[in-house]
Amino acid sequence: MMIADIAAWIFTLFVIDPLHAEMRQHLDNANAPVELVQQSRQCLAIEVPRLIDKAGNEPGWATATAIGISIGWMSPERVFDGADPSCGALRALISTKNTREAEG
Repeated sequence: MMIADIAAWIFTLFVIDPLHAEMRQHLDNANAPVELVQQSRQCLAIEVPRLIDKAGNEPGWATATAIGISIGWMSPERVFDGADPSCGALRALISTKNTREAEG
């Protein structure tokens, strides 16, 4: 159980917390429509607990994902459920930001 807790903590520290901060900053700077903000928050409310549970149950996945996102091998939007309509806006927001950074 201890490894699961550590994996979930590392995943939260290196993936979830930075994504929260990035999303807030991007939405604030973009003067995003209220609907986009609400959809993004709804997605996070659903997905964050699921991702933390998955990180605790699959420490290898959590570690690989945290490292992959931290060093740029994996795009952060890939951790969110593509089938969830509320996450579509958040995935697009993250994807657009990452595309702009790669081009610049």
